[in-house]
Amino acid sequence: MAVDLIRPARPGDAAAIARVHVESWRTTYPGQLPDQYLVKLSAETYARRWQSLLGAAERGRRTFVLETAADGVAGFASCGSQRTGLSGFDGEFYALYLLDQMQGLGWGRRLLGAMAQQLLDTGMQAAVVWVLRDNQARWFYERLGGQRLAEQPIHFAGARLTEVAYGWSDLVPLARLAADPPVGGDH
Repeated sequence: MAVDLIRPARPGDAAAIARVHVESWRTTYPGQLPDQYLVKLSAETYARRWQSLLGAAERGRRTFVLETAADGVAGFASCGSQRTGLSGFDGEFYALYLLDQMQGLGWGRRLLGAMAQQLLDTGMQAAVVWVLRDNQARWFYERLGGQRLAEQPIHFAGARLTEVAYGWSDLVPLARLAADPPVGGDH
């Protein structure tokens, strides 16, 4: 491939998405999730999960990948119908992960824009994202206009954590980000 691009994921991308998923969790969540959990993450297990998700016709769910000439799949993002019941928000950004070397180049912003456009295309006008309170990525969502909506305690991997919800009541400005050239300065 000659250029870096964002495209809809295909079932054949499952293993590559799983690799990014595991690698990005290991670099994003030290100190937030237990070390033993991060060490035991398995790209093979995640590949099976992603194969199932990408092959399923789950209503409204869509996954995008960042494909690069140098790394192949170097990031992914997933979105669909809101799952948590926050009033006034019909869509949700489920995941957005990039390999370390792709962060700060504008690709996170473009992936978020692609998800916003997908939600708009399926009739959704507003969306939320849940992020760990201690995850530095939450500032990325704030910089892109996400309004802090809620906070909730969760138990995950044997740890007590806090999730924060950010929301956008109008996805049109976010959707415009999909066309922005990657230049730097964000996720």
